[in-house]
Amino acid sequence: MHLFAPLELAGVTLKNRIAVSPMCQYSAEGGHPTEWHFVHLGSRAVGGAALVMVEATAVEARGRISPEDSGMWLDSHAETWGRTARFITAAGAVAGIQLAHAGRKASTAAPWNGGGPLAAEGGGWTPIVAPSALPFDDGWLEPEALSLGGIETIVDAFARAAERSLAAGFELCEIHAAHGYLLHEFMSPLANRRSDEYGGSFENRVRIVRRVVESVRKVWPARLPLSLRISATDWVEGGWDLEQSIALVKLVGSEGVTIVDVSSGGVVPRVKIPVGLGYQTGFAAEIRRRTGVPTAAVGMIVSPEQADHVIRTGQADLVLLGRESLRDPYFPRRAARVLGVTLEPPKQYARGW
Repeated sequence: MHLFAPLELAGVTLKNRIAVSPMCQYSAEGGHPTEWHFVHLGSRAVGGAALVMVEATAVEARGRISPEDSGMWLDSHAETWGRTARFITAAGAVAGIQLAHAGRKASTAAPWNGGGPLAAEGGGWTPIVAPSALPFDDGWLEPEALSLGGIETIVDAFARAAERSLAAGFELCEIHAAHGYLLHEFMSPLANRRSDEYGGSFENRVRIVRRVVESVRKVWPARLPLSLRISATDWVEGGWDLEQSIALVKLVGSEGVTIVDVSSGGVVPRVKIPVGLGYQTGFAAEIRRRTGVPTAAVGMIVSPEQADHVIRTGQADLVLLGRESLRDPYFPRRAARVLGVTLEPPKQYARGW
């Protein structure tokens, strides 16, 4: 097993083990992708990645991080996304989409506009929703605690968004349950103070995640992979941790999740995280070892040799590149040269390769 070995996920074959991680571009209009998305994502498919993931895409309008987030709550969103999905596929990659709900981290400004909470008069919206009425930080919007009926609405919204994603031509769907967004908020005791069937015990806190997986799997064909992104740990004592992550993956691995995308942090601010090269790959390795479920590693994977090492040593089945793929859309082609692998160029480039 090495970086350029094919990977079978459900009924889909990835041509290598390199994926482009979902990264918000804050460039959508009314939830619809723009020419920026088409070029940004399409160029990375041409660059040789096996899987190109669309950014966190909101399942309902109030679930956007910012007003410029992409969406999949309207049929017109699927129609607009279709062009990009078709191009990614034609370029030889698998088109993937990450479905998300921002929860209490919704209604914020784009990073270049400060990135902080955005009031309604500034283009934001209310109410925002969460498991409990706890703002993310001082000065942030206070969310409304979701009712049981509200939870049902969101579970259904994920399923409807998955249906639209299928119609748009995506072949991998990822449920975003990490980075302090809504599903992660339910999972973490730091954000969930409920006393009903969605709070308190581990079984209750993960209930919404399992229900979303179930609802999405009902409409997402068994032949297509379903991914779950999790934060393996909150990096805070008393929060969500690796042992709970392993317990969750054991459950969802038998309920329709094909691969787990392992990240960390995000549910509370100002946490000291020991960031360094490959600082999260150990979580992916431990989850893979103890559950038998394939994992994807992410987090400061920056060189061909490092990425290949992650795969060869069995730490993960797939590496997801974020910032490195921004710096170099052709990372897979560079990696092939470094590792002595022949990677055919697009036919349009063949004469000058």
